[in-house]
Amino acid sequence: MVFELRDLRDTVIFFLLPTAMVISGLLIFEYPLDEHTKNLLSVPLFGGLALLLAGFTIDVKMSRYLRSLGWIIFAFYWSTQINTLYYYEGGDVVNAVLCGVGVYLLIYFSYKELTSDTDCLPWLAGVAGIAGTIYFSMESISVLKTSLINMVARHTAMLYSIFDSNIRAEGCLIWAGYDFIKKTAPTAEIIFACTAIQSMLLFVGLILPLREVSVKKRLVAIGLLIPTIYFLNLIRNAMVVYLVGYNITDMNIAHNYVGKSGSLLALIVLVFLVFKYIPELYEKVVCTVNLYKNEGPIERTLKKVMK
Repeated sequence: MVFELRDLRDTVIFFLLPTAMVISGLLIFEYPLDEHTKNLLSVPLFGGLALLLAGFTIDVKMSRYLRSLGWIIFAFYWSTQINTLYYYEGGDVVNAVLCGVGVYLLIYFSYKELTSDTDCLPWLAGVAGIAGTIYFSMESISVLKTSLINMVARHTAMLYSIFDSNIRAEGCLIWAGYDFIKKTAPTAEIIFACTAIQSMLLFVGLILPLREVSVKKRLVAIGLLIPTIYFLNLIRNAMVVYLVGYNITDMNIAHNYVGKSGSLLALIVLVFLVFKYIPELYEKVVCTVNLYKNEGPIERTLKKVMK
């Protein structure tokens, strides 16, 4: 009975913590965030990532506690970004929902660090630490960020021009179809999220922490994946501006549904190809999916509730 009460207490705490984060994030951190708030939020962002990297790199007894705390702090940061992800990309429900669900997932990783010895947990911390640190560092360096955005806009227009001459790119703005012909407002604005940098760094993060795989094999995989993802993203961008430029559909449908569906399909195919080349990555992913099987207080409580 004592153990059941403890399990129930731990389960309540588990759900209360991320729920409180999400609610406070929605109510307090409204869009757009001012520069002072953004600067303040960089502290939990890079602080959480630093703890995850330290917990992955340092192999001592305290490592799991560093990783657990890192996940909590990183989850808090993401709870502050839900409104931004929704409004910044013109009502992007998909990203906003994924961000909210992600807060619960990150807290779950923190909980598993304290209740499980599964070997994929340090790898997960390495994935987030490496990919997150590189991505957010690039995002905070305006010269790098702007250069990448403008390059993607220019390359998107170059690819599009192979099939249709009604295209022009100027900085991060693209005119296509009727917008180009009539010289009206830009068809699309390329932002940092449109560069596929997240997808590229996701694979970098997934592969680099695989200590059991040779350095050469990891670098070859990354070297092949990055240009492939970059080119596929250009195709996606060109398709979106075509659909919007010729008034076939609006930006919301073209970008948030058609474009994202195509990107997801391409990523799934790439993931399976990487699994063939690096089976150790498949083992880590399976281990992550099966984390719930290593039962702790939350799993035991939910199992009883669902009976």
